[in-house]
Amino acid sequence: MTVRVLIVDDQELIRIGFRLFLQTRADLEVVGEAADGREALDRAAELRPDVVLMDVRMPRMDGVEATARLTRTDRPPRVLILTTYDLDEYVFGALRAGASGFLLKDAPRERLIEAIHVVHQGEALLSPSITRRLIEDYAARTDPVRPAADLLTALTPREREMLLLVAQGLSNQEIAARLVVTEATVKSHVGSVFAKLHLRDRVQAVVLAYEHGIVVPGRPPTPLDPGPHVVAHGLPPRRLRVNVAGGSGVGAAFDDRGDLEQGR
Repeated sequence: MTVRVLIVDDQELIRIGFRLFLQTRADLEVVGEAADGREALDRAAELRPDVVLMDVRMPRMDGVEATARLTRTDRPPRVLILTTYDLDEYVFGALRAGASGFLLKDAPRERLIEAIHVVHQGEALLSPSITRRLIEDYAARTDPVRPAADLLTALTPREREMLLLVAQGLSNQEIAARLVVTEATVKSHVGSVFAKLHLRDRVQAVVLAYEHGIVVPGRPPTPLDPGPHVVAHGLPPRRLRVNVAGGSGVGAAFDDRGDLEQGR
């Protein structure tokens, strides 16, 4: 299946470079370009891309606002954020606005191709530094946006357990092994969680879990119930995997060195 890609960057040479490379791939089609966020909205409505490669610092409308508006449309494309600095505040904001992934502009070409396919398949792609920033931001909160008890009442006990494990960064395969169930069962439960809580992917699940105080970094996990807040280690010891196998069992992740791992 050919993935339709829209390139959004205010620097023409960067757009040309991405286009020339992506056009060499039979599985990708560059359907258009945009020089800022406002133009990106118009082009996306006209061209209906599957994936938008989005710069963040642009005139007229930056990538954060453009991402937020794109992800609220009837047929939202997947947004892959491209930036020069992995700790850029704009990147952090774009992820919270609904972006599906993040990649440095100087990443190897093979990683860009992999990242496009990962987000197109419904996965989410994060680097360890961004995951830490999400966790640190929510760890500093003393007042969750909405009480965890209210949020969790819509979920069954098993679905609450799935949400906690997803927020810890486990893939469907890892959850299945831990709970001694099939991956198909995990996929079904995770899909139900996403539907009930109106989540698009694992990035939003992690954001929601920390933002609402469902998980708290730095203490061992406790059984999940709709009452007290749940506590859990925010960072898996070897991999920071917010994004592997989100619903399909196939995906990709960055390891703790920032390298892209193949999904299981």
